[in-house]
Amino acid sequence: MTFIQTAPRLGNQYSDDPALQAWLSHTVPGEVRAEMEPTLREMGALAGGPLLEMQRVDTGREPVLTTWSPWGERIDRIEPTPLWREAERIAAELGLVATAYDGGLGPWNRVHQLALAYLFVPSTDMYGCPLAMTDGAARTLLDAGDEQLADRAVSRLVSRDPTRFWTSGQWMTELTGGSDVGASTTVARRGENGGWELHGRKWFTSAIASPMALTLARPEGNPAGGRGLALFYVETRDEAGRMRNIRVDRLKDKLGTRKLPTAEITLEGTPARLVGEAADGVRRITPMLNVTRLWNAVSSVAYMRRGIALARDYARRREAFGARLDEQPLHLDTIAGMEAELWGGIALTFRVAVLLGRAEQGEMEEGDELLLRLLTPVAKLTTGKQAVAVCSEALECFGGAGYVEDTGLPVLLRDSQVFPIWEGTTNVLSLDTLRVLGSGAAMGALHLHVETLGRGVRDPGLRELVKRAGEALRHAERWLAEALERGRADQEAGARRFALTIGRATALAEMTAIAQSMLDADGDGRGGAACRRFARAGVDLVVAVDLEDSRALARGERLNGQAT
Repeated sequence: MTFIQTAPRLGNQYSDDPALQAWLSHTVPGEVRAEMEPTLREMGALAGGPLLEMQRVDTGREPVLTTWSPWGERIDRIEPTPLWREAERIAAELGLVATAYDGGLGPWNRVHQLALAYLFVPSTDMYGCPLAMTDGAARTLLDAGDEQLADRAVSRLVSRDPTRFWTSGQWMTELTGGSDVGASTTVARRGENGGWELHGRKWFTSAIASPMALTLARPEGNPAGGRGLALFYVETRDEAGRMRNIRVDRLKDKLGTRKLPTAEITLEGTPARLVGEAADGVRRITPMLNVTRLWNAVSSVAYMRRGIALARDYARRREAFGARLDEQPLHLDTIAGMEAELWGGIALTFRVAVLLGRAEQGEMEEGDELLLRLLTPVAKLTTGKQAVAVCSEALECFGGAGYVEDTGLPVLLRDSQVFPIWEGTTNVLSLDTLRVLGSGAAMGALHLHVETLGRGVRDPGLRELVKRAGEALRHAERWLAEALERGRADQEAGARRFALTIGRATALAEMTAIAQSMLDADGDGRGGAACRRFARAGVDLVVAVDLEDSRALARGERLNGQAT
């Protein structure tokens, strides 16, 4: 009889996730966790069942842009795929945005919301992207204190009614700028009725089908640079469904996130409402960036989890060389390394979720504000790099099947590549990390946090690991001081290794506390195994690098000297 390999299958993605459950059990009070669990189990069942099946059927489908009606009218209609239409309904009804704002768990609302997102995102082909921007827009508009905008827009952004629910876009990237948004050339002018109208070209606008967007533009007469930009609120279509002086030039043909309609657009006098003052827009949109960066980190660990879950199930079904893959030491070693990275990513990311939840409820403890500012970019950049590496390994676990489109596996790697790029590349966020540390106070808060975690760790092996995390942070701090003395070039050249060291050291310290909690609860040593494996992959990445070597290699220039 011809052998036919069965496809990997998934069960309840909450019940089958020891890493998430270990973190929740350690961190979240029991009565709060009991409130969360019914919705987490419901989402886990959807993610591993109906949504997963719909995702498989939806494989290969992409949004469609119809520029003209049959009679020559410019309509710029964008039709999402069936999976995305269903994802929008579920996201509204199960409160993927709303839970952060109307949940009854106080400072734990954020953790609850992002745990739901962690389960939801991998089964919806990046529908988490518009949800992230929607969440960020709600936070930004609430912080702006504009009651009229809150009544009109925020009430829809956080609605649980699919007929009222809005998503939001975020229009910042232009040909001139990229991450350097201060180079924006979009102009805001006063129209005949005294309102603002926007003129310019946005080169990369995610979720262009959303009913609204927040965008940056420069009011006429304002100075160049970021301080001359202002933040504007835009409703994309009028009551008849026509674009409001917005021309969709084309949808982007991207490596991944292909379900997400990302467009180049031209603003031709687009009506807009000023949010706050007519300047300092970059600062005003910062709450949106902080929220979306956290969503980026959550999505990164979610994709890691999905790749591991599929690879683990396949290993139980696949026989090669006379044995199942999950009985072969090298294959087990490979998956174990991936799982350890997941535990570290969850520990780091959900620490930021805890901090944001406290901030939003006005319940911050000493040092929390500094930790939130520091760990938000660090968590995003650390998990983004982890996700690409883990998803690449996951595809390799399937051999040739991992490279074949209709298995649905290659999209994991293509989509995960967006995580180190969206909302600031690894290098951009590494420089952001240096700026946060300008006063030195944030590093002190981090040292204190790690020391506090360490005081609860009693197992000798785990104590050694939390000690190693602290030593890595101290080494990073010494390097930073020495680099400052040598000059800005040295500091910037090492910023990525410095930021990744902070991320991995913090993750390891968080993991040791979880591992100790697991030992105390029932003697489960999986958390300790994850710590040991994570640490072996490297924690302290700070090294001295010769700038002349870097210049010669990066530019392809001759370097005079001897090999040493």
